[in-house]
Amino acid sequence: MQILSHAAHTVPTMQGVQGTLDDLGTPLAEVTFTVVDLETTGGSADECGITEIGAVKVRGGAVIGELGTLVDCGLPIPPFISVLTGITQQMVVGAPRVPEVLASFLEFARGTVLVAHNAPFDVGFLKAACARHGYAWPAFPVLDTADLARRVLTREEVPDRKLGTLARFFRASTVPDHRALADARATVDVLHGLLERLGAFGVASLEEAKSFAKAPTKEQQAKRHLADAVPSGPGVYLFEDASGEILYIGKSGDLRTRVRSYFTASETRGRVREMVGIAERVRTIPCPTALEAEIRELRLIAAHKPRYNRRSKFPERAIWLKLTDEAFPRLSVVRECRSDEAAYLGPFPSAGSAEEARAALYETTPLRQCNQPLTERRIAAGKTHTCALPELGRCGSPCDGRETPEAYAGHVALARAAMTGDAGPVVRAARGRIDRLAGELRYEEAAQRRDRLAAFLRAAWRAQRFAALAACPELVAARPGPSGGWELAVIRRGRLAATGVIPPGAPRYRPYVDACVATAETVLDGPQRFAAGPEEMDCVLRWLESPGVRLVEVTGVWSCPVGGAEGMRAWIDGAYGDPKPYAGRRGDSPV
Repeated sequence: MQILSHAAHTVPTMQGVQGTLDDLGTPLAEVTFTVVDLETTGGSADECGITEIGAVKVRGGAVIGELGTLVDCGLPIPPFISVLTGITQQMVVGAPRVPEVLASFLEFARGTVLVAHNAPFDVGFLKAACARHGYAWPAFPVLDTADLARRVLTREEVPDRKLGTLARFFRASTVPDHRALADARATVDVLHGLLERLGAFGVASLEEAKSFAKAPTKEQQAKRHLADAVPSGPGVYLFEDASGEILYIGKSGDLRTRVRSYFTASETRGRVREMVGIAERVRTIPCPTALEAEIRELRLIAAHKPRYNRRSKFPERAIWLKLTDEAFPRLSVVRECRSDEAAYLGPFPSAGSAEEARAALYETTPLRQCNQPLTERRIAAGKTHTCALPELGRCGSPCDGRETPEAYAGHVALARAAMTGDAGPVVRAARGRIDRLAGELRYEEAAQRRDRLAAFLRAAWRAQRFAALAACPELVAARPGPSGGWELAVIRRGRLAATGVIPPGAPRYRPYVDACVATAETVLDGPQRFAAGPEEMDCVLRWLESPGVRLVEVTGVWSCPVGGAEGMRAWIDGAYGDPKPYAGRRGDSPV
């Protein structure tokens, strides 16, 4: 019998030569973990920012370093977030910016294993921030303490897998309180408790711990046969229960591979695993292109609102800012973008961002801010009331006749132009106030004006892009296919009307284009301003702006307005800094 040693431990073997523990993976006692927790302005990594980061570096059960700081992400902190975390807007004024904090964190965590409770949330925000600010995301191994807890703790031991519950169960020395460093310290104690439990399962290496956390459930293993008849290629898939109710809708460029992943260790989302346990069949809708699959998914989710889908279920809840069409127009936050003579801005991700954009317009144009019905007859009859804004110089007081309809119409024209075309007046007015406030060291007020301007420009950018695309009666475009040939798309008034494929080596493309156009959906004018929802138009625009796209036919004109928000991308992307023209777009000329 031959015995090999490793780290002063001997392991006997019954036959042949046993390898060292290194052959079995990296021992957990030798792994350096960076336990991280973030506080943010909301739940979306694409639309929200990081307000605080806390990280604790541990190895062998001992803490070897900590990092904790507030972060000024350049976005407003909603009141309910301040109530939850205790982090207010005043607290982050003067805090390090996101790029500076990212650089420090990436250096702090270099060469370690990231650990977080509900890791997709924290890692998702970190990845999004790196992409936004030009940092390459290192290939960190990741452990999720929530996933580990689901595998090693029973419902009898803990009723849920929340960090607070687990911290109490493992008697953590730090009580989590929705502050980043405190929560990271509590997660360290939870991690150590979970690693002790893993020892009872014979898990001794990092690789074993990662695979153990992602092991498929019994329900997943039992339902693998549901993917047997799923075809390959792009399309939409629908999970249904025994009664035929649609539980979940998704899309993929390869249906078979994507559906099979729901029954493997790679699927770790708790809600999705629960859905798989209920599902009895998987129905598929093959599509000729990935674009059509993406659009079909959006339309089906909006129509059926499956209980296990979280995003895109309620497109009707989009929020718009409307410059009303009445005798004395005003700015109103509405839920519909109707096909009328009013001007619209949006859609907005929240009512708060709509209010910020409205405030930016009010600082540029002295529109009335009251909601009373205002007509010349009511004014003449004295049936209107006034407010304090005229005395503050923020309204011309058309309600009592001090401002004529003609003078008020000039303010309305300026606001309409800023919303639909030239954003320059709003930018110049906001910049003047921001520079003055910064010069007076009133940084919090300057940041507020900056955020208002950014909210206005983001919404104006989307609205102007949507309006330009919707103005085209028909647009036919082609993009190189993933396996050669070309993908075709017919867009009518912003709505995807048809897609098709030109196979590789086709001698002529015209017959395929003509067939695609001939079978395209007829798009008629309706009560809504746009024939498609905002998310669908975003998908279409992303596709049109992707590398390699060629315009085949354009009926009408597809253009961006001169001086529009498209040229202010420095503000839209970063919410701070000088507005600069954004190169590499279509510019101001018709396509």
